[in-house]
Amino acid sequence: MLTDHETPSVAEVNALPLSPSPARSESRMASMAGSSVLLAGLAGCGGGEGPAGLVNSAVGSKSLVADATTAGPSVSDAGRFLSQATLGYSRADLNALLASNYTDWITAQFNAPASQGHCDWLKANGYADTTYINSTAGLDNTIWRKFISSPDPLRQRMVLALSEICVVSVLGINAQWRQFSVGHYLDILEAHAFGNYRQLLQQITLSPAMGYYLTYRGNLKANPTTGSEPDENYARELMQLFTIGLFQLNADGSIKTGSNGVGLETYHQADVSGLARVFTGWNVDMSGLTAPYPPDYQMREMVNRASNYETGSKAFLGTTIAAGTNALDALNTALDTLFNHPNLPPFIGRQLIQRLVTSNPSAAYVSRVAAAFANNGSGVRGDLKAVIRAILLDTEARDPHLATSPSYGKLREPVVRFLNWARAYGAHSPSGKWAIGDTSDPATRLGQSPMRSGSVFNFFRPGYVPPGTALASQSLFGPEFQITNESSVAGYVNWMQRVVAGSGAGDLSADYSTLLPLAADPSALLAEINQVLAGSQVTAATLNLIQSAVATIPAATSAGLLRRVEAALTLVLASPEYITQK
Repeated sequence: MLTDHETPSVAEVNALPLSPSPARSESRMASMAGSSVLLAGLAGCGGGEGPAGLVNSAVGSKSLVADATTAGPSVSDAGRFLSQATLGYSRADLNALLASNYTDWITAQFNAPASQGHCDWLKANGYADTTYINSTAGLDNTIWRKFISSPDPLRQRMVLALSEICVVSVLGINAQWRQFSVGHYLDILEAHAFGNYRQLLQQITLSPAMGYYLTYRGNLKANPTTGSEPDENYARELMQLFTIGLFQLNADGSIKTGSNGVGLETYHQADVSGLARVFTGWNVDMSGLTAPYPPDYQMREMVNRASNYETGSKAFLGTTIAAGTNALDALNTALDTLFNHPNLPPFIGRQLIQRLVTSNPSAAYVSRVAAAFANNGSGVRGDLKAVIRAILLDTEARDPHLATSPSYGKLREPVVRFLNWARAYGAHSPSGKWAIGDTSDPATRLGQSPMRSGSVFNFFRPGYVPPGTALASQSLFGPEFQITNESSVAGYVNWMQRVVAGSGAGDLSADYSTLLPLAADPSALLAEINQVLAGSQVTAATLNLIQSAVATIPAATSAGLLRRVEAALTLVLASPEYITQK
């Protein structure tokens, strides 16, 4: 089993399928064991967490939907789009898109101002007091605050996606002021979510959070007397996870193979060792600060200490940095080399598609997104705005016929399901503290909590294939299944039942004013929830099943009407057709 910061061997990765194969079946996966019992206990009807088999769908070369800039979308199409582009949307959000179009909506999101940053919020709420110097107090609070209430939903969706590709976890930071370290890292992701990937690489490389997490803060040059060598952790993960991956790729994301059919490696150990020499001498900037040090240094770029920096030549990936090159120039050359590597566009593009749209994009889809990454149409490489447009406006994202097929989609990760509910119904914290806390426990909460991954490989890997499943039989990927099991299914449903009813998440409170007037009519109530929460994905058969259960709850009192709303929400949140984003 791989543990934190441990890289899989080439042999292990070669055992994975080189690329998703076309569908050979449209049969659904069986529901997770025990889920029907959970739902029976909630409202007397069956169901469970078990998405449709996710199958690679080949589509044509057309890259944009014809009416993306002209005609307004249908209710169901608009719901699908917002499910992909946001962490959750309200009735008002849906109506606004119905009156507009996809392209204008995306442009408005690009122009939306950012809300208060994480570090600013932490300071404003007293977390810079030395009482909190050795804790993570305030971190979960500000993360949930932003994801739930920030009025820039596309930016927040990208922040979550980028945090699961360029991973930092507070669990792996051995330093004071960890909440500020990770808060600053999130501020970086937010600042560059609509920027250029090259600048993002620069900023995360110089961030104290990454320096601590991947252990190159304080990295020393080689010592010929003791035989010590520079720490190689960041050099390895920067290549493997953040930029170019383990194997050479074609423009469509498929792996290049040798004559023996084995994937061609992107880099070798000598490249790791050579690149590691670039990341020597970097350390946190304590200038002007005195002990006990305030959190300011966790919000500054790291600086280079010449006495610890390797001044000799550095060779990697066919690039040689001459001896005597200063530390910042060497770092820029290294990042430029990785940024201009042909693997980068399909490697990052495919993962962003997986995070937003579907687990098994076609080769043509990946190729189109990679092309936008390589050139935004004006000769600029790495423009994330162009990449976002390419992902969300592609035919494979927008074609409603694919949405109705059991061969398409992805499992909504638990955090996204919770945020879908919270943003749909204006969840807020009356105290302003957002004391939802760590939701990592799979038995009692979500089994996932932002910025608390147990590994640099994220909560789940983009190439994870659930063993013994319909996905595995078709060589298809299901990343989010890596954190899905009987315990997590029960934990999710039970916790969401409490949260929907107003407990279990601090003082978080939802606004059901759009639902309560419909509660006397279960059919109308569920139609509204289906449109706003589930992107119109829940089928009539499932809605009828839930409707029968909700109708058994007396509606003669305001308390009864509220119970109907809560039951309907919980059952939709637990339904397979919601849990599978289509």
